[in-house]
Amino acid sequence: MAMQRNWFCEGRLWLSSAIIAAGVTWALGQNPPTSNQQPTKAPATIQTPAPACNVADGFTLAAVGDLIFSEPLSGLQDEPFQAVLSRLGNADATFGNLENTLIDLRNFPGHPQAENGGTPLLGSPAVAKDLRHMGFNLVSRANNHTTDWGIEGMRATDQAAEEAGLVHAGTGEDRAAARAAHYLQTAKGRVALVSMTSTPTPMSVAADAVGGAPGRPGLSALRVTPYMIVSPEMMQSLRKIHDALPPAALQAEEQEKRVLQPEGQEKHEGKPEELTLFGAKYRVGDKAVHFAYDMNDSDLREILKGIRDAKQNSDFLIATIHAHEPDNWSDEPADFLPKLAHAAIDAGADVFIGHGPHQLRAIEIYQGKPIFYSLGNFFFQLSTQEPFPSDSYEVAKGDPHALTDNEVMAKLLKAWFDSPVWYESVIAVSCFEHGQVAEVRLYPVDLGFTAKGVNQGIPRPASPEVSKTILEELQRLSKPYGTTIAIEDGVGIIRLRK
Repeated sequence: MAMQRNWFCEGRLWLSSAIIAAGVTWALGQNPPTSNQQPTKAPATIQTPAPACNVADGFTLAAVGDLIFSEPLSGLQDEPFQAVLSRLGNADATFGNLENTLIDLRNFPGHPQAENGGTPLLGSPAVAKDLRHMGFNLVSRANNHTTDWGIEGMRATDQAAEEAGLVHAGTGEDRAAARAAHYLQTAKGRVALVSMTSTPTPMSVAADAVGGAPGRPGLSALRVTPYMIVSPEMMQSLRKIHDALPPAALQAEEQEKRVLQPEGQEKHEGKPEELTLFGAKYRVGDKAVHFAYDMNDSDLREILKGIRDAKQNSDFLIATIHAHEPDNWSDEPADFLPKLAHAAIDAGADVFIGHGPHQLRAIEIYQGKPIFYSLGNFFFQLSTQEPFPSDSYEVAKGDPHALTDNEVMAKLLKAWFDSPVWYESVIAVSCFEHGQVAEVRLYPVDLGFTAKGVNQGIPRPASPEVSKTILEELQRLSKPYGTTIAIEDGVGIIRLRK
């Protein structure tokens, strides 16, 4: 069984001494990363050297992005779809982001929440066992849809995952539990998974108990503060508006700044000029206009400590984040993500996997470890979502007495995801040797943008033409990060050992 599962690496290890195998609303979202968005040195947060990767040579990880579908699909008698699934079952560990809430509404005690990740996502509890049957054994749970159906929905989904044998991380009964790693034992070593999101709904953020106050169930959040970077001339215009506000409003704003800023940080030498106006934050920069983000210091410390702790108890560690920033329109990661990814690897992560914006983003190799800034979608079967709460009809400006759930979703898809880019992705298979990634293979998949009905959103091998489009786009996105992606027989290959 081990030989069958690892044909990709084990079949090529005997060649490794000579060669490694034979054959990635604004114009800003279409441009290569700028100097303001390039990876920067990771925060100095590590107290001890990061533990080494200890999995046996030939360990393979198959990773994909978002998993959004509502009923079991593995029994689909479709040869191309089954060919895609075979890529998952041949790896030692297979990862994806479980974004649906898995509940049976006939006996579910909870309710759809007024606050959700866009529209409440729903799936059958049988989806968890179906994922396991497909070959998945690791799923992240911290994302913007975690509490679409409340804490009750979060708990029910976690329970379905556990009963199916899926190792999951990112949620818990308090913040410590949500931050904690969960573990998968494989034939080649023990794998840890740490999951977080920078795009939570406010009600979904877990909290720890303090004194007599109880903790709060929820997800592991890395909270970020967005700033719009503007030119000095733009800042002057904004300040004119700011200064025209009633004095009482300005006084309240300044008092909040003084009281809530960290002690000893009243003055920042060389800090860019900042302004808060109607809740939005602005900074002066040499390049306008783009977004910049500050990570919450407390969240970052806790997450990195959790990564160090998990690595000390495992042979291989996956750190994963659900991050839409700066938003789905951007094919570039927000500026904090390279900093976070580097810090996570310095703390002990062996791979950093991003998902969230529903499209592919760059791939970077840092310290011999892969960083996938977004793996896009793997299942994106939204047309079968039902039933919808009344809120979704309101978002779509539809009459619940005239439109069906499917027609409402069609309106939302037309507004939000009306392009092939949301339906083109890859399966990333990484092979590790001597504690570092030796090779990454990128298998293009097409989720069927033009497919009709329930066939839309199901992955199948991409045609040669679509494969070329996907991989050339990944080449473009990854080049600024120093990543070279070869294209051989319709497969993207990143080779690290020569």
